[in-house]
Amino acid sequence: MSEHRRKPPQPQGGGRAAARRGQSGSSSGRRAAPRGATGSPSDSYGSGSRGPGGEEHTYSSRAEARRAAQRGGGRRAGAAGPGRGGGRSAPPGKKRIIDYPRWDKDGWRRWTPSWKLVSGLCLAFFGSLVAVAGIGYAMVSVPSEENAMALSENNVYYWADETQMVATGSGQNRQNVTIDRIPAAMQWAVISAENKSFYDDSGIDPMGIARALGNMATGGDTQGGSTITQQFVKNTYLSQDQTISRKFKEMFISIKVGTKLTKKEILQGYLNTSYYGRGAYGIQAAAQTYYGKDAVDLTASECAFLAALLKGPTYYDPAGNVNLDSSATAEKNLERSEERWSWILEQMHTDEHLSDAEYQEATKEYPMPQGRKATKGMTGQISYLVDTAKRYVMKNSDITEAQFDQGGYQIYTTFEKDKVEALAKAVKKVEKEKLDPKKREEDQHVQFGAASVKPNDGAIVALYGGAGFENGHFNNNADTSGVPVGSTWKPFVLAAAMEHGTYKTNGEGVSPQSKYNGNDHLQIRNNDGSLVLKKDNTPFYQANETDYKWGYITLHKAMEQSVNTPFVQLGMDVGMKNVADVAEKSGILKDSFADLNASFALGTSTPSAIRMADAYATFAASGKQADPYSVTAVKHKGTELPNFEKPRIKQAMPENVAHNITNVLENVIENGTGYRAQGLGRAAAGKTGTTDENKSAWWVGYTQQLATSVAMFREDPKDHKLLSMNGTAGDESIHGGDVPTQIWTEYMKVALKGEDDPGFPKAEKIGQIADGIGAPSPSPSVTATEEEEEKETPTAPPSPSQTEVTPPPPTNTATCRPFDFNCEDDGEESGGTDVGGTDSGGTDGGATSSPDPTASSDTGTSRGNGNGSDGGLFG
Repeated sequence: MSEHRRKPPQPQGGGRAAARRGQSGSSSGRRAAPRGATGSPSDSYGSGSRGPGGEEHTYSSRAEARRAAQRGGGRRAGAAGPGRGGGRSAPPGKKRIIDYPRWDKDGWRRWTPSWKLVSGLCLAFFGSLVAVAGIGYAMVSVPSEENAMALSENNVYYWADETQMVATGSGQNRQNVTIDRIPAAMQWAVISAENKSFYDDSGIDPMGIARALGNMATGGDTQGGSTITQQFVKNTYLSQDQTISRKFKEMFISIKVGTKLTKKEILQGYLNTSYYGRGAYGIQAAAQTYYGKDAVDLTASECAFLAALLKGPTYYDPAGNVNLDSSATAEKNLERSEERWSWILEQMHTDEHLSDAEYQEATKEYPMPQGRKATKGMTGQISYLVDTAKRYVMKNSDITEAQFDQGGYQIYTTFEKDKVEALAKAVKKVEKEKLDPKKREEDQHVQFGAASVKPNDGAIVALYGGAGFENGHFNNNADTSGVPVGSTWKPFVLAAAMEHGTYKTNGEGVSPQSKYNGNDHLQIRNNDGSLVLKKDNTPFYQANETDYKWGYITLHKAMEQSVNTPFVQLGMDVGMKNVADVAEKSGILKDSFADLNASFALGTSTPSAIRMADAYATFAASGKQADPYSVTAVKHKGTELPNFEKPRIKQAMPENVAHNITNVLENVIENGTGYRAQGLGRAAAGKTGTTDENKSAWWVGYTQQLATSVAMFREDPKDHKLLSMNGTAGDESIHGGDVPTQIWTEYMKVALKGEDDPGFPKAEKIGQIADGIGAPSPSPSVTATEEEEEKETPTAPPSPSQTEVTPPPPTNTATCRPFDFNCEDDGEESGGTDVGGTDSGGTDGGATSSPDPTASSDTGTSRGNGNGSDGGLFG
């Protein structure tokens, strides 16, 4: 018989009929007995089920009840829940460890944890923290000075072909000394300056750590939160990374250090592992680096100076560190150092670590440290290559100087060994042929700087920074800001005219066949026709190098012979702001610009050789510009770091503007002041530049494959002011077309050996002819070609020793008259004058600012670097 036909055991009390009678008010049909009405097993069917309002659910038959029972507890449990009606659940069949949600509550109370649950969870959480802290405390080890020494590695630099250039460091410059060899004044100096409670605290600063963690979480300044103990731990055991995990690890180790080491041992470790700049780790190395003596022999005043360095050697080393931060000049650093040195001594006196007499003695005179010294392997041009690459790395990453000097980095550079050697050889060859400092005073203190950049790429393939660190020359002349570029600036003026036009052309570009007055001693006019005035409201007159009467000549011819007056007036007509914009887009850094007055057109600005080569590379690349860079990749212990991709290439100016500038600059070599570059024997373009009194001389030239700049200047070693080069090399005056062009030609011959000579793209006709004020009107029936116009213009005055294509020689009559504020080269250039509502600048043309190079991170460098963030930093 099937199961649904099987009769269940009859209950006591009258059987089925009695059960039916027990249902009050029942209607016809078969119904199951109410639960609990009998002792039958069928009474359990549907147990726990409630209808709406909490009423018991009844079944229409025993079969329905049986089927409900067979469906199992899962569904019954679901039915037993409160559901949307918020009913109370049945008690759990088995006691739960965590009673949540609470079974004996209804509605929102069911989801509110009990105080027992909350307190239990809190106890478990804090217990876990204690356990983790205990495990962390047990696992960390106590650091020592030897740990930090073991962490130091070489930094390895590679040439562009990935062969090794040099490995610097060979272990940190460090020598540990015991506490009895560290002067008490040094110990108290760091305690008074950094951690007055050192001998009383537990080794950690909870509030400082909380502040540092909060700053890290919000992306703020991560500085602060470290006692001397914590600094010792960080120096010897941890990285310099600003992360939460490092802070917690530092805290655990500091606690353990505080229990395992004495305060004297901690202080000894801190002073032996701290970074003092110039590659010096530890007080002994610092004493030798800055004062050439052992630490034990330091005076209280010298101790205060070294303690000031711990604030940050980048900003407190009087030698300066503009390679790391442009604000860290020697002057600013000296000011900061003196201020903190004085403050530390004052604190030591206040804390009674110096007597009145000792304090008076220590504050008598600021203890100026020694100059920088060359380090192992940093000789010849390698020193400047490493300096340039290091600053690029630090500008394009978050690596600190201390981290970098600790080593472990592999730096892959853009420098090509053969080109670097060729450039150095070219400088030395011409230098040897032309200069004799033992016989001629004017040949003393002459310096050169040069750089070579790939057009349409930005890679710096070679540079010449000076005589070498080993010879005491720590300034990187390839990246020195402060040497005015003279007439090498004129192409930017002409390019601005071609692109933007003048106030007379309504935005249409100007043709290089436009004519401007090229005569000497010319009054310059504003756009409204009024005269440009000097500060004393007298008219400003622009001078050429000679008084040769050029008359109205084309801009093409004026560039060829580097005549000043046409470009000063053109600059005023175009607007010096437009000239500056074109120069900046070409690659010149804005912070190297001079004032935007009339003289701005003549190169009173002071960009570096690297930036000038890069800007002329824009002309070579049909107007495409890429910021100069010196590093292609950086790895740290085998792992490649981000942010060292090639700079993005931008269209800085219309292609035809660049092509026309190149066409004009080719003529400078073919017929003008750059004729010596013809010795290259291939298509090339370039421009000479010389400033007043011949204080600097430039040549910047290029082919399609390479753009190279060469600067020459004299500098007073005492105050770094520029000196006149009149009489240098035995010549009456030095110009950009002389020694700099010779060096460029010698180098480019080797650098381009075996390369094709593709020439340059053809320049299409550009702009309208917009002559300067007073130019004679052209005949309406004649359309002059460039060649015809060139014939109509005066040629250079004859010279007994030069052919007709050479520039006019300078003469004694070219000295400045009362309003001749500029004297120039080869019919050429002066640095200009500082006019237009500013100082007249005198005969120096406003171009007498001295190069102000500053030192490299370890051994000196120059100011104005720039292959980095902010679009590159070469000045």
